[in-house]
Amino acid sequence: MSPHRPVTLGLAGTGRIGTSHAETLKKLPNVATVLVADADADRARTTAAVLGVEFAPDLDTLFAADLDGLIIATATDSHPDLIIRAVDAGIPVFCEKPVAADITGTLAVIDHTRNSSVPVQIGFQRRFDAGYRAAREAIRSGKLGWLHTLRATTLDPAPPPAEYIPRSGGIFRDCGVHDFDIIRWVTGREIVEVYALGANRGAAFFAEADDVDTAVVVLRLDDGTLATVSLTRYNGAGYDVRLEALGSSGNAIVGLDDRSPLISVEPDHNPSPYPPYGGFMERFRPAYAEELAAFIEVAAGRLDSPCTPAEALEAFYVAEACELSRRQGRAVEIAEVRR
Repeated sequence: MSPHRPVTLGLAGTGRIGTSHAETLKKLPNVATVLVADADADRARTTAAVLGVEFAPDLDTLFAADLDGLIIATATDSHPDLIIRAVDAGIPVFCEKPVAADITGTLAVIDHTRNSSVPVQIGFQRRFDAGYRAAREAIRSGKLGWLHTLRATTLDPAPPPAEYIPRSGGIFRDCGVHDFDIIRWVTGREIVEVYALGANRGAAFFAEADDVDTAVVVLRLDDGTLATVSLTRYNGAGYDVRLEALGSSGNAIVGLDDRSPLISVEPDHNPSPYPPYGGFMERFRPAYAEELAAFIEVAAGRLDSPCTPAEALEAFYVAEACELSRRQGRAVEIAEVRR
């Protein structure tokens, strides 16, 4: 791709996040065309009409276009085939996490694309959030001293639809994987051991899908630092995603602002007049835009992929270890699930 030439981008999948990506892409500089497709052609046609982007009736038509890059926002089970098809066609790829539904599928994609020069970027948008980037700088610069504790939360205000849960991969792979990735990214350390507990206090469909609606994980990093991750689908106060990096010389807190759904009961505290974030799309909208802008640079060959499939696999290994720990009621080393 020549420098700063207007690009043509294909987008597969026009569900909630795919539609949001299409809306973002059409506003980015140097994007000439956004072409959308979906297994539900009517949905893609409607999305294209509403957003003023181009419509492709099927994936074959999408791939036949002269694409400079492909964004994949389809169901998880389609990710491996679409990534491989795009790479084999020489089309740079951005794919929402996960690479695949399981470790075996992820490794197959990594193996197939290992020797290709076509870049693949996996969507972990927190790496592009200003707060997480500031925390990373504070940690890696030594400003915080040595870390003694990391505390991460991903607390959804309400559960997803019941039909989503059986194909979500479970709370650790679907939800906690973002925290596992960002802990690795901000610290530059590897997670080596986990102990996970889960509970079901809400709707029966979580237990029926052999999942949990709330979980807590204790993690040990390779330098001995301890971390906790708290997850739930039922945080009625609002969407609460934070990272607290606590060090010997100071701390850095991500996600603590006037819209954090934290209710103080201290008598002299003045509550924030601002409403809490309603969900991840609202909270991370700027990060999603930065992530997609970075992908255009990746596709142009001006930037290395900021999150390769191999990087995404490391967070998936942690999620897999958490699921094993929850089921067996014991601490699990990441080495036990690594292949």
